[in-house]
Amino acid sequence: MIELGVNIDHVATLRQARRSYDPDPIWAAVEAHLGGADGITVHLREDRRHIQDADVERLRTHTQIKLNLEMAATPEMVEIACRVRPEMAMLVPEGRQEITTEGGLDVAGQATSLAAMVDRLRKAGITVSAFVDAEPRQIDAAREIGIEVCEVHTGPYAEVFHVQGRDPDRRAVREELNRIRRAGERILQQGMRFNAGHALNYFNVQPVAALPGLRELHIGHAIVSRAVFVGMREAVREMKRLMRESSLGSGR
Repeated sequence: MIELGVNIDHVATLRQARRSYDPDPIWAAVEAHLGGADGITVHLREDRRHIQDADVERLRTHTQIKLNLEMAATPEMVEIACRVRPEMAMLVPEGRQEITTEGGLDVAGQATSLAAMVDRLRKAGITVSAFVDAEPRQIDAAREIGIEVCEVHTGPYAEVFHVQGRDPDRRAVREELNRIRRAGERILQQGMRFNAGHALNYFNVQPVAALPGLRELHIGHAIVSRAVFVGMREAVREMKRLMRESSLGSGR
């Protein structure tokens, strides 16, 4: 059954706008759990623009579902992950000027440096994931250095979906969806777990959720945005319903 990991970074973004104590990401994680989330995702960025070190520590203590730590592939972040021990660590590219992650990690180009970090994380009992573009070269490189999960970047699909009037039957949308599908097939053939995420929302999630073999979707901004109006619990519940409907409708 397809699972939902809820990214709560932007709850912390709102808090950091006032350098205050509210809203508390830990409370958001609990509410997401009650709404049906299967896991919680946070990105501890090097510039600490939203999630802080203390948030990660508290989430590890208080979260009763899986914790996925998004992180740059740096010695500092590896040290933190090995100390906190989330269930999964997802290696992502990171730029100081970007608003959000803009593309997949160049695993093939950084294989030598990444391999040692992957090995250390795995020895600490942490499942290692990589956020990758839907490119065979990156998927193959991930497998070669021992990465266990590939999360396919769905941003290009989401952008085309929006530009094409939210019409899933448009050719350009189908082409992007097929790129994700083919990437998923390759990931599974390589013996890795197929996850996906980035820029998914309540309008574009169902075609992705119906893809064969997909294990988890990680979604944040859309859920936090809707939670402003309906509450985190209801926002998560509605996303989970859409995903499950699509997944079951596809016969998976």
